[in-house]
Amino acid sequence: MWRGANVVAINDRPPVTLLPLLDRALLGAAERPALDADTPQGHTEHFTFGDLEVRSNRWAVVLHNRGIRRGSRLAFLMTNRVEIVDLWLACMKLGAIAVPINVLYQAREIAHIVSDAEPVAVVTTLERAPDVAADVVTWDVDDLARDAHALTTTFARPAVVRDTICDADTPLALVYTSGTTGASKGAILVHGNFASNALVLNASWGMHAEDRLLCTLPLFHVHGLANALHCWLLSGCHMKLAARFEASRAVDWFTTYRPTVFFGVPTMYVRLLDIDEATARTIGSHARLFVCGSAPLPAHVLESFRDRFGHVILERYGMTETLMNVSNPYVGERRAGTVGLPLALTCVRIVDESGRDVPDGTSGELLVRGPNVCAGYWNRPEATARAFVDGWFRTGDIGVRAADGYITLEGRRSELIISGGFNIYPREIEEVLLSQPGIHEAAVVGVPDASRGEVPVAYLVCDPTLDLIALETCLRTQLASFKIPSTITRVDALPRTALGKVQKHLLPSPT
Repeated sequence: MWRGANVVAINDRPPVTLLPLLDRALLGAAERPALDADTPQGHTEHFTFGDLEVRSNRWAVVLHNRGIRRGSRLAFLMTNRVEIVDLWLACMKLGAIAVPINVLYQAREIAHIVSDAEPVAVVTTLERAPDVAADVVTWDVDDLARDAHALTTTFARPAVVRDTICDADTPLALVYTSGTTGASKGAILVHGNFASNALVLNASWGMHAEDRLLCTLPLFHVHGLANALHCWLLSGCHMKLAARFEASRAVDWFTTYRPTVFFGVPTMYVRLLDIDEATARTIGSHARLFVCGSAPLPAHVLESFRDRFGHVILERYGMTETLMNVSNPYVGERRAGTVGLPLALTCVRIVDESGRDVPDGTSGELLVRGPNVCAGYWNRPEATARAFVDGWFRTGDIGVRAADGYITLEGRRSELIISGGFNIYPREIEEVLLSQPGIHEAAVVGVPDASRGEVPVAYLVCDPTLDLIALETCLRTQLASFKIPSTITRVDALPRTALGKVQKHLLPSPT
């Protein structure tokens, strides 16, 4: 266990739930401007915190009338829009469990999640409804919004909300993350996870009511959902919610909205470096904090951004299952190439293969413990048992701790590829490849990429007549776009050990 005042040993989640923390903004600052949200029609809508309180109360009634109760799962499949905030707050108030689905997923991937989570329905748009399995109920988000708008509820919370009591251990979300077998697993994130994560981040990063937060992160991902959404609501600051990050709109966002805080992934920061130096300096003069996560930030990007914008990006480290674990300091050295120090309330160990703590300067697997760690995996008792060792969560990430406590990540115990902030497990792609006629063996690995951090590449032992162009077209119907191999290389055989294990490090450079 780390030494130092910033590490507190926590064996149980603190007895705090999320909604009372957010009431300071939703109820206590009802007239305060809260949100500018892009609409699918290209307009911007403006909301106060009181508007969000009333809207989510109405959504809670509509969802309750459609059968959503405490413990019900309700999935959503859509790009950023205010209705995700409405749905999220309504689920929180009802004790229901939200199931975010990546909008880049294809029908096969979506089908697995809805089959595993068994939601009452999937809230989506008419355009995406056909991607959901035919036997799954879909609710059009615009229909729900119209039903909610038609209600005449007052600012007072309705009975369906007042009668629901949620504590720190009440599940709030199932967020699916790929597994090494290729089967996606739902991490059970509870009210206490989101509450403690937001409390710690706001305290660590100085979030306050006068901040202006630009959110282009997708709200189906914990980076946007757990960090941006809750730091905003808990601090009572103002947020601009864009449907997605678009490099062509970045200058307008930063110069017109003038955010003080921006959360992004490395790919976004690479794109921002295309902004001319004079504009970049103007943007930097209005901002106080740029945060990066979801994938390693190349040191040269941090240095180039510092030179161009006048800010050192604050890099941090988290996971779907644990939310945030480690962060470079807001006040103090933000050390390039490291993810910083353990956050308050989170304990971190680095251990060898026998589970013994290793000395500073020695590589090992990171284990974490704290109120930020999920309650386990949905319907996966064996996976949950493997993930926890004496109360410590095994991250699968390899890192090293310096004598002064800064942690540097060196790789992953598993073969996980992180591309543009999205997790990719090679086994899933390999299984899809092997299901195609003419492919006998397949291996997928990650290779460095200047824009996305890493991208998957594939190696195939296949028939010489296999049409690679047709194969890529087929893959695009089976996998999210970020999982499509950037290159496919034919090989005569895959390098293997004497026991038949593929030695991926001996594969040739991709062509």
